Amino acid sequence: MMKTAGLVAGQLIQVRTKEEILATLDRRGQLDGLPFMPEMLAFAGKRFRVFKRAHKTCDPPSGIGGRKMSSAVHLDDLRCDGQAHGGCEARCLFFWKEAWLKPVDGGPALESTATRPAGPGATEEEVWAGTRAEGEDPSSLDPVFVCQSTRVPQATQPIRWWDFRQYVEDYTSGNVTLSKMTASFLAYIWHELVMAGFGVGSALRVAYDAFQKARGGTPYPWRFGRIPVGSKTPVSTLNLQPGELVRVKSYEQILGTITDQGINRGMSFDAEMVPFCGKTYRVLARINKIINEKTGKMQSMKTACIILEDVVCTACYAAFRRFCPRAIYPYWREIWLERVESSALGDPVEGKQPGSYRLAPVAENGRSAALTAIGREEAAASMAARSACVPDACGH
Repeated sequence: MMKTAGLVAGQLIQVRTKEEILATLDRRGQLDGLPFMPEMLAFAGKRFRVFKRAHKTCDPPSGIGGRKMSSAVHLDDLRCDGQAHGGCEARCLFFWKEAWLKPVDGGPALESTATRPAGPGATEEEVWAGTRAEGEDPSSLDPVFVCQSTRVPQATQPIRWWDFRQYVEDYTSGNVTLSKMTASFLAYIWHELVMAGFGVGSALRVAYDAFQKARGGTPYPWRFGRIPVGSKTPVSTLNLQPGELVRVKSYEQILGTITDQGINRGMSFDAEMVPFCGKTYRVLARINKIINEKTGKMQSMKTACIILEDVVCTACYAAFRRFCPRAIYPYWREIWLERVESSALGDPVEGKQPGSYRLAPVAENGRSAALTAIGREEAAASMAARSACVPDACGH
């Protein structure tokens, strides 16, 4: 693996040329097990700021633990549009290896200790071929896809939640402020006291709620849903469209739509979604299909699934992947939202204005790998795992 060069959040970098990047890759279009994807080609030669250092990440399909990655960053909201991966709509942040970047603000040159390919690197055609599993029939209508998300286990190593070095790097890299880190750990300690079985859990929850209400914060977010496991959960059809204003329902209302395990029709409502309850956002997109990160197969949604602008995972409450910088969009059931008419809007709208997100455009050669047949059943376990890594506003 490569040596970390120390890129920090906010640092200005330039993506290297296509030729320079291809020279770092093996014949599968990968470096240290991480694919360079065709959707990233459009950014070659351009300048961006580092969003966060990707020294660690999550891999929800493989469990709740964190993973460590060397010499990689996320750039300022550069997300995949799925053009080379069957039109996947997950909008994942790209991982950028430091070998593919160079600083332009006077920082030190990036130093790579990666093992270079024995040959001349990869061709652009091999990068495209690398989007399918090795040996996959190129004409298959139901292929096994390969992307950065499906390769997380191969491109990372396990990291223990108690390894304090990761939190030092969270702070020194600029990923997490000291105030947010402190608030997150205090909430974790309080929750552990609630769950310790000393007979004071209820009183501690009441005290937490009273304190948060006084400061306008979020109520105790680790509560159980009211629907017994095995019972049918309710559904609502709003047919929400991108750009519409919605208000997230109150926490109490949402608890009435999920099981005591926090599930509504295979999708999890996590404690870290609670800070957004009662607030108003714009709909960013309807999610109809995503690649299952565990199997590489495309799967379609049976029930409407919504993502909201600026509502992404920061993993402030996640005990085993705390402060993961991957910024995955959580998925919202329409029954957790309510439409807001512009004329009736009283609360400020959180997030950016429509169209402010940078997705990878179609690559210059114009190729697209859109599937003509999907129809796969939604994998409930995978959906619950992905939605379990959901947003949080540290310090709420």
